[in-house]
Amino acid sequence: MLFLTSIKFNFASMNTILTITGSDSAGGAGIQADIKTITALGGKALSVVTTLTMQNTLGIQDFYDIPAEIVERQIDAVAEDITPFVFKIGLIRNIYTLEAIARCVSRYKQRWVLFSPVIYSSCDEILMSEELINRIQKTLVPLCDALVVRERDSDRFDAKRIIVADNSHGRCNELCSTIATLLCQGMTIDDAEKKAKYMMPTGVNTEMSGRCMTLYNSFVKMQEEECKNSHDVNYYASRLNVSPRYLSQVTRRVASQSPKSIIDSSLLGKIKELLKTDKTIQEIAYQLEFSSQAHLSNFFKRFTGTSPSDYRKLIVNG
Repeated sequence: MLFLTSIKFNFASMNTILTITGSDSAGGAGIQADIKTITALGGKALSVVTTLTMQNTLGIQDFYDIPAEIVERQIDAVAEDITPFVFKIGLIRNIYTLEAIARCVSRYKQRWVLFSPVIYSSCDEILMSEELINRIQKTLVPLCDALVVRERDSDRFDAKRIIVADNSHGRCNELCSTIATLLCQGMTIDDAEKKAKYMMPTGVNTEMSGRCMTLYNSFVKMQEEECKNSHDVNYYASRLNVSPRYLSQVTRRVASQSPKSIIDSSLLGKIKELLKTDKTIQEIAYQLEFSSQAHLSNFFKRFTGTSPSDYRKLIVNG
């Protein structure tokens, strides 16, 4: 019995941190960032995933919320066996997950409970409804020792202690993980808050750089070289080995235009260029893979307000 008691004490004295939050596939926040920060500071990180995000440097593409029952079973599996010293809570996207986490916080007697609510993504996507925020205030906030929030969200909750971080992506998450690790080292909450902003490891959660500009330049070059009416957004996305959605995000980020508008603009420029030659309009339509001369004419008139023939006359007449 003494041996078993000793083992239990050793596990409890490890002062581990259980982070309960979403998975950020780009690594700038969420579970991935928590583990990196806690480990860099000498802590021991345990994890429970609440939501899977399909995410890259351009933002969140989609979500998959882990069923609340599975979230609760993940917490039970860890908390019953390892006894985390700190519960660090992050992304919660629905009421069922909230209720599961609140039950676990009430069930287990961890020393500290920190909550870093994620209301907006780095691209300003809303991740919490007003109803959920209200329920969190009533059920989870009273169970927490401190909330670590972004400056823009500092007035959204009423808690025992509000610790404010700047608004940059992942910074709030990083501050909360640092405080959690300092608490495990025996600091008071006052000392942990004061020292955390100076002790956060630099470069651990540096934002990844995507291939946004490279891909945009490749798309523009490709559609100019292969300018055909039959080549739509799906064609270029496939050639570039990306989804049409990602290609659209890239062109909107770089040029504030959709891929379709860039394709149409390039095609229109090509028609104008060919109208300066001695090719017939029918030959131009064939070369650019319009279904007919009338199809080309309708396309041209939609953007210019004039027919290809009239445009050609204007060129000739100077």
